[in-house]
Amino acid sequence: MRIFCSALLMLGTAAAQLPGVEVEYSEDVPTLAEVAGHEPGLEITKPEDALDYMRRLRRASPDRMRLYRYAESWEGRPLVYGMISSEENIARLDEIKEGMARLASGTLSDDKRDELIADLPAITWLSYGVHGNEISSTDAGLQVAYHLLAAEGDADVERILAETVVIIDPVQNPDGRARFTHHFEQARGLAVQGDRYSAERDEEWPGGRFNHYLFDMNRDWFTLSQPETRGKVQAVAEWNPVVFVDAHEMGSDSSYYFPPAARPYNPQLSERSREGQAIIGRMIADVFDEEGTDYFTREVFDNLYPGYGDMWPGLRGAVAMTFEQSSARGLKHDRADGSELTYQDGVKNHFLATLTTARAVAENKERFLSAMAEDRATAIEMNEGAEDRYAVIDRRIRPAQADRLAEKLQMQGIEVQMAEPGSNICGTNYEEGAIVVDKAQPDGRLVRTLLDPDTPMAEDFIAAQEDRRSRGLPHELYDVTAWSMPLMDGVTFTSCRRVDEDALEVFAMPEGDDQLLRAGYGYVLPWEGAGQARLLVAALAAGLDGRVTIEPFVQNERKFPRGSVVFPNGSNPDDMRSTLVSLRQEHGGELVPMETSWVEEGPNVGSGSFTALDMPKVAMAWGEGTSPLSVGSARYVMERRLGVPVTPIRVRSMGRADLSAYDVLVVPEIRGSFGQMLGSGGTRAVKAFAEDGGVLIGFGSALDVLTSEDAGLLPLRRENKVGEEPSGSSDSPAAGTELWSEEDYEKAIAGAPGRPDYVPGVLLSTDANEDSLLSAGYEEATVLFRGNTIYAPLRRDEGTNVFTYKGADDVLASGYLWDDVRTQIGRKPFLVSARAGDGMVIGFTQDPTTRAYLGGLDLMLANALLLAPSQVD
Repeated sequence: MRIFCSALLMLGTAAAQLPGVEVEYSEDVPTLAEVAGHEPGLEITKPEDALDYMRRLRRASPDRMRLYRYAESWEGRPLVYGMISSEENIARLDEIKEGMARLASGTLSDDKRDELIADLPAITWLSYGVHGNEISSTDAGLQVAYHLLAAEGDADVERILAETVVIIDPVQNPDGRARFTHHFEQARGLAVQGDRYSAERDEEWPGGRFNHYLFDMNRDWFTLSQPETRGKVQAVAEWNPVVFVDAHEMGSDSSYYFPPAARPYNPQLSERSREGQAIIGRMIADVFDEEGTDYFTREVFDNLYPGYGDMWPGLRGAVAMTFEQSSARGLKHDRADGSELTYQDGVKNHFLATLTTARAVAENKERFLSAMAEDRATAIEMNEGAEDRYAVIDRRIRPAQADRLAEKLQMQGIEVQMAEPGSNICGTNYEEGAIVVDKAQPDGRLVRTLLDPDTPMAEDFIAAQEDRRSRGLPHELYDVTAWSMPLMDGVTFTSCRRVDEDALEVFAMPEGDDQLLRAGYGYVLPWEGAGQARLLVAALAAGLDGRVTIEPFVQNERKFPRGSVVFPNGSNPDDMRSTLVSLRQEHGGELVPMETSWVEEGPNVGSGSFTALDMPKVAMAWGEGTSPLSVGSARYVMERRLGVPVTPIRVRSMGRADLSAYDVLVVPEIRGSFGQMLGSGGTRAVKAFAEDGGVLIGFGSALDVLTSEDAGLLPLRRENKVGEEPSGSSDSPAAGTELWSEEDYEKAIAGAPGRPDYVPGVLLSTDANEDSLLSAGYEEATVLFRGNTIYAPLRRDEGTNVFTYKGADDVLASGYLWDDVRTQIGRKPFLVSARAGDGMVIGFTQDPTTRAYLGGLDLMLANALLLAPSQVD
């Protein structure tokens, strides 16, 4: 391939179709202009046109391309990937898939492994556009596909096709891209605008970055909450690529980023992976140097969090990388330095970087295949003698959450097994059976990352961050430092060295129970996990009459916790039993027959401790002024996991909406414009809603509004750093000082007092106040803490501290927490409640639905949505 320095001259001819590449193209392969009506980089290709173009390429080159549909978005748009290679390789794709699976098994002899490496092409996976408004990558991906299929007489292309199979996923987020292109087309005018605040470049809420449920899908690789991610992860696990690229965009005034990645490195990521990044990065650098294109490496974008596209595949043996192009966020951007960035520039750079990646794999095929095979084999070897080789998840407590965790692991290609009820595993008898994951498997690196309680960072890196803090410099952590799936899903787990594998079988999701004995009085739904909440919602939606207890009771020697719900025969239809059977078959969960309302301990069903439950009508603040991520995750958890329909109401309409039609109003995390969008009328309406008997729930930064002087609904008070008080006015004379030492000087320049230092994200342990119905089903819980907002606990006369962080010595469950924050946050509130007139205000000091990966908090949210309305007037 000959690279030459040039401006992007899109002349409309096949020979000038691609930026930076001089080559002749076959007229038998359609150009983008022939399908979408524009040359590459001159317009932003719509997702439907990108799909159509991939289909046209497939029809034009049936012997060298296959097209597979791997998912469907929430809005019904297909997601596809194309596989491009030589005719010989395409003809034996099934054989290649089988061979890659054998190579990835980690169990082959050296001779058999070497034989496969010599025979198989390497698989390179190029993904584009996971963020819908990071637009240039999709057009670059389409041009890579065109170039590989249409280029004639190009030695590099011929080698790529012979030595590799290139998978191109051009649009990972069609719903978000459609949102962006719709906005762009509506706002554009006669001339292309480069002003950063021009309407065509200044997106309205929520922006195109997110999918339909407003998720950042580059954080969803192991959570698997979204259909787009689930399909992609299963496809990657099916094909076992040796290199995976995720092409993005970043700030408009930046340049271009490619690996090597920054520290910290996940300890499960092998040195072979980093070496592969360096090989590819150096080849891209050579191309960019010849083109005169600026770039940087290593400074940001670390390799720690497994939810990214440059991490999850890497933990399975691939060399996984993020590429970041400065974004025109339209057709051009006027940079701060006076230069101009065009959409064509972005298309060109992503095209060159990803095509060079394909070339690097072709030129180093054996090296990349061998590295992947070695990574998979050593994942088995390094865990075979480990003291914690087997992870064991208990199904006695919250079985629905345990099963859901096992299902998510299986969807990632991880081997998951099941011990039958009554099995003795790791010295414990599991009456309800247990889920067992052997870390000595080819996916052992991924398994450890996802299941181990903690993923440590290098000590010298941590020391460097502490040193930076001491000098007032920002830390270099890019994202959360904790994500242990058992902790986040609220399941009980342990580990041990040996398990009798003869007692295990492959895990399969249990089928819903169709057996439910007839009962003389009714049925009780024990309040013990999110699976129970889903069943309760279904029962209430079916019109059944349920009654919730605010006190625990004992019947037939079994204790039913507060929050348990009784469905009496007398107040329900005659076919209630068959309805409950159907609902349990669909949703799972436990129901216990009650022959009588007589109990050995606690209240009877006819007492005042039982109150009627109704299906709540839930509204949620929506639109400008709210955080799209918080809005999306909150709505997703409520609707898709709990089954509660949600009515989104725009913040600016709160003052006009009839909020009295709703039982619950949820205010997710907010942005700075929330107060302005809400206005005084909206503030009065929200306050009246609560005081007139509604349940008002706020997440995280929404508490700024609920605690404000105007609203006065929640008497929470933020804390400054320990030992720091607000300073005087900035125009007051400074006190005279004598700076005798370096320490004196550092104190003098430390800055004004303020909040605690920002925490990137850790898992913390909390204790439940078991006197509150809002803690029903819990004794403790693991939560995510991000940011620097710590509240003082409520006084008893102000409200209830429902969940508080454990004491400083026990609060950290996973991740890295600054020590001064650890000592300050102990026993401070995570969840509070207070009366407001006839209603109730509930405040989560952190968003419990963040990224939808805190499944262990679903029941806590259900308490606020379902149980709290039964306790207001």
